[in-house]
Amino acid sequence: CRLVSVHGGPELSAVLRERGDGLMSMLEIIAVAVSFLGIWLTAKRYMLCWPVNLLACTLYFRIFLDVRLYADMLLQALFGLAILYGWIIWARGRAQAGTVIVAPLPVRRAVVGLATGAAGALAIGWIMHRFTDASLPWMDASLSSFSLVAQYWTARRHAVSWLLWIAVDIVYVGMFAFKHLWLTAGLYGAMIILAVLGYRRWRATIMTPDRSD
Repeated sequence: CRLVSVHGGPELSAVLRERGDGLMSMLEIIAVAVSFLGIWLTAKRYMLCWPVNLLACTLYFRIFLDVRLYADMLLQALFGLAILYGWIIWARGRAQAGTVIVAPLPVRRAVVGLATGAAGALAIGWIMHRFTDASLPWMDASLSSFSLVAQYWTARRHAVSWLLWIAVDIVYVGMFAFKHLWLTAGLYGAMIILAVLGYRRWRATIMTPDRSD
């Protein structure tokens, strides 16, 4: 359910500042708020996280479309598909009480997932470096690729997905700080805290599967 809520932040913020579009800024604020709600619902393992994050994804799709950030718009479309996939998987992976069952991630699948993320980072990075004017193409591509891996692991109900989100968000904080986008960096710092809480809650569920939340 977790999205890269402010993905493309440097380019998006620059465009919004240039346009001075108060309505767009309000839409961005709403999208951030909805995304945070989705992260919290994911940590609580509530099925409501999926429609909430689908809404956030739709809002960011509209934002990126309006400011002509088409690569980020495409990424949101991919996240939308991952959200629909995760919604189905979680619906099938519930206990009789209705709670979503957290599943362990086998080492082999973890290695395959990380290798896929690395391959995606190289492919996306080359495209962005070759055909766009992105300021940090390789870093941005790596974050996008591994975010998709983390999203897939979240859909598969793996607690370790939160660890990957934490790693991705730490790098995002550094990237936004490098770009002097301190507010966005602070938002991702808050996401790190939510991810830590999510991992602890999901991990506790694995250790005590019979305990209700």
